[in-house]
Amino acid sequence: MDHARQVFTVDLLERYATKGRGVITAMAAGNDVIVLGTSKGWVIRHDFGVGDSYDIDLCAGRPGEQSIHRVFVDPGGSHCIATVVGAGGAETYYTHAKWSKPRVLGRLKGLVVNAVAWNRQQITEASTKEVVLGTDNGQLYEIAVDEKDKREKYIKFIYELKELPEAFMGLQMETASLGSGTRYYVMAVTPTRLYSFTGIGLLETVFASYLERAVRFMELPGEVPNRQRTTFLYQAKKSDTFCVAFRSSNPNGDNFVENKALLDYSKLSEGSEVVKPTSMAVSEFHFLLLIGNKVKVVNRISEHIIEDLHFDLTSESASRGIIGLCSDATAGLFYAYDQNSVFQVSVNDEGRDMWKVYLDMKEYAASLANCRDPFQRDQVYLVQADAAFSSRDFQRAASFYAKINYILSFEEVTLKFISVGEQDALRTFLLHRLDNLTKEDKCQITMISTWATELYLDKINRLLLEEDSAVENHGVEYQSIIQEFCAFLSDSKDVLDEATTMKLLESYGRVEELVYFASLKEQHEIVIHHYIQYKFAPDLIALDAYETVESWMGTKNLNPRKLIPAMMRYSSEPHAKNETHEVIKYLEFCVHRLHNEDPGIHNLLLSLYAKQEDDSALLRFLQCKFGKGRENGPDFFYDPKYALRLCLKEKRMRACVHIYSMMSMHEEAVALALQVDPELAMAEADKVEDDEDLRKKLWLMVAKHVIEQEKGTKRENIRKAIAFLKETDGLLKIEDILPFFPDFALIDDFKEAICSSLEDYNKQIEELKQEMNDATHGADNIRNDINALAQRYAVIDKDEDCGGINVEAGADGSAEESSMTDHRGADAAGNSKKVRDFSSKDESSRMVSVTCSGNELVCRRKILNVGGDYRMSRGYTSVGPIAPFYVFPCGHAFHSECLIAHVTRCTTESQAEHILDLQKQLTLLGDGARKDLNGSMFEDSVSSTTNADKLRSQLDDAVAGECPFCGELMIREISLPFILADESREVNSWTIKPTNNLLNLRSISLPS
Repeated sequence: MDHARQVFTVDLLERYATKGRGVITAMAAGNDVIVLGTSKGWVIRHDFGVGDSYDIDLCAGRPGEQSIHRVFVDPGGSHCIATVVGAGGAETYYTHAKWSKPRVLGRLKGLVVNAVAWNRQQITEASTKEVVLGTDNGQLYEIAVDEKDKREKYIKFIYELKELPEAFMGLQMETASLGSGTRYYVMAVTPTRLYSFTGIGLLETVFASYLERAVRFMELPGEVPNRQRTTFLYQAKKSDTFCVAFRSSNPNGDNFVENKALLDYSKLSEGSEVVKPTSMAVSEFHFLLLIGNKVKVVNRISEHIIEDLHFDLTSESASRGIIGLCSDATAGLFYAYDQNSVFQVSVNDEGRDMWKVYLDMKEYAASLANCRDPFQRDQVYLVQADAAFSSRDFQRAASFYAKINYILSFEEVTLKFISVGEQDALRTFLLHRLDNLTKEDKCQITMISTWATELYLDKINRLLLEEDSAVENHGVEYQSIIQEFCAFLSDSKDVLDEATTMKLLESYGRVEELVYFASLKEQHEIVIHHYIQYKFAPDLIALDAYETVESWMGTKNLNPRKLIPAMMRYSSEPHAKNETHEVIKYLEFCVHRLHNEDPGIHNLLLSLYAKQEDDSALLRFLQCKFGKGRENGPDFFYDPKYALRLCLKEKRMRACVHIYSMMSMHEEAVALALQVDPELAMAEADKVEDDEDLRKKLWLMVAKHVIEQEKGTKRENIRKAIAFLKETDGLLKIEDILPFFPDFALIDDFKEAICSSLEDYNKQIEELKQEMNDATHGADNIRNDINALAQRYAVIDKDEDCGGINVEAGADGSAEESSMTDHRGADAAGNSKKVRDFSSKDESSRMVSVTCSGNELVCRRKILNVGGDYRMSRGYTSVGPIAPFYVFPCGHAFHSECLIAHVTRCTTESQAEHILDLQKQLTLLGDGARKDLNGSMFEDSVSSTTNADKLRSQLDDAVAGECPFCGELMIREISLPFILADESREVNSWTIKPTNNLLNLRSISLPS
């Protein structure tokens, strides 16, 4: 809501409006007239239209104190009804603006009137017409008063609530003139129900009909307070709006109340306690709710509080505060009153921000209806467009973006669609944008129309490139887009640049659309040229084939496919042997020079080659790879199945062999080639390189054919067969072709070939034996190495420090006087090796580390520490008093705790977590896997020891795979900075700070 200026403003209208006649108890307003009822029985009328005011005493002649209970004024401000309540009972009076004395309605004596419904459509200044009164005992009365008669025409009892007798708290009446009479619509509200009455005829007759039929009503939640005036929301041509919608889609039905809505008071409360309003009024878009001494203005659509109205109260009125609200529907004003004062609440263009309210609620049609300027409409269209774009409804988004003229540029919208690759939506946007442009925007219209033309052509091109499986589905879409494009060209022919459009159509090969556009632009020469080239092509080539073909070859952007009927007609006619075939010449020009890829053109050229006596041109055509060099492109564009059928029909067997081979049908190719030329069959069999079994099978086919077809002497046939084996490069052997010879053939004829084959087998056997001997020797070497590793040990001096390199190693089992424990070493490559233990049969423990710097890794304690102050790592026990340690082949030895801590810190995060997890598991195994100091195993720990051994082995592999000083960890430290980030304090301690000692120096004169 725009807070630049308030929608509702409060002004003091009258400070002492009762003129000393008591305090205000009731108020009503209509047509710039307000009527006040006081506690002393006076009615005070203020006519602000003419500036007149007068008082009427309704308690004259009545004993005791009298007070005005309710006052009612018609929308024109002429008629007034007031009810007085006092010790003598209740009396109801009628007064007219022109009367000086009121008229008591004797029939209503003793009845308290709570509600009045005026006949808004038919009431005049001179006559009230039908008026309905509702009393506190649940009765309805009809009265009518003519001003000239100075009295009421009639007072009739018309209805009474018998099922649930309750006081009527509010009434509303509307009428509609029909051909058969007047239809009345009456709504009445009680503390618990909303009743509706309707019918045609006299008002008395309408209510009388409800004696025989049920009354329609709606149950109301809670209870309407006695002092709260209930109003209605209805929609009529010249009326205000109130609480419940009065609109009938079925004017002849009983249920004419629609769009009923209830406002939840809890939304208006600032705390947990629900505060109900004591009075209310309704404007076109807002509720005015009196809560305490302020009025909360609530938007009827969003139900949000937009303003709080405060009043300037006098000290004597502050105790009771604001009593109530009333509205003047005719003048469009609202009034609030306390005991003495009347305040006017004015409305200042309350609908100015309703478009925002509806927009926030996504009621776009209502938001647009309430927009005041193009900028507001643009914001509504933008929200709709963005919502459709986010839901990927790009076509709908394009239509909304096209309606935006100010807050979003043309370039921003087009880039949005281009970024998501939505060419169709972009085209839709451009077309809608063209509809919104005026004739003065000629340059912009031409540019957008040209862009739309290219998008149409791109869409047509994409549909043509769809896969074959989708051709049927896209056929209808293709025809539709062609028709749409032609209609666009027709509509835009006067704004499109002729030369640019012609080039676009020509570049996309859209000849038909080019001719259509040329006809629209009255370019008859282009149209005639098109028809000459295509429509009359059969007649032209029949008259002079040479000149016609030369004309075709000299014409750019000619579509050869459309010339196929003419070329086939020419080819079907007989020609002399020495005559140049003009169609073949043109087709060769299209294929070789123009690089035409149309399968129809390639198939036609192949069919003409196949009908020639010499098949050399056909074979050359089949061997050409027209698509070579294209990424993922085919090697040929003709249909191979059609080519095979055609060549078989025309007896072009060599061509058939080539096509079979090209289709990877090698067996068929070799079988057919054997009927033509065995040499061709051998060449085809030799083409298979990636399938040894298939290649051998093909050569056997050739061998069988060669042996069975030889017609010389037997010995001569055998010699030829043996010679054939040599051509296979060892692929076939004598045993492969022996089944093809007769059973009675002499062995002497195969002696040489058989001996050669046996010698080859003998060589293969000897090679296999040598490979087996080498494998056996290698296995022996491996076993010897394993045995040697099992005997490997290391000797550590008793004064050796952790991280020192004073180690003697040997294999004879001797050792110096130093204590030893079982540990894991590593070979030169850094691989972990187990070594012998001289002081215990148990494996050693291995543990954790210190820092990543090599010279700070070690603890500088003795490796063979016997002081007992060394804490054991998790999952390990020491052997005797000696702490567990590792020793590597390079000579470095480390306490297991120092080594594991170093590796854990310097390795990768995942490897460190793995090491810590292994330590945790070893700790959980606990005492179940521990050994006593004598090396004996407790019986109840055998199973857990097995698991502990596995975990220790894994831990060994993780931390002792290589020496930390000689392995990969040390190499990786080369890339680390010399001074780490956490050593800044150490660096600062070495900073040389300048000192100012010059003042303490004395000047000394040197002797001359």
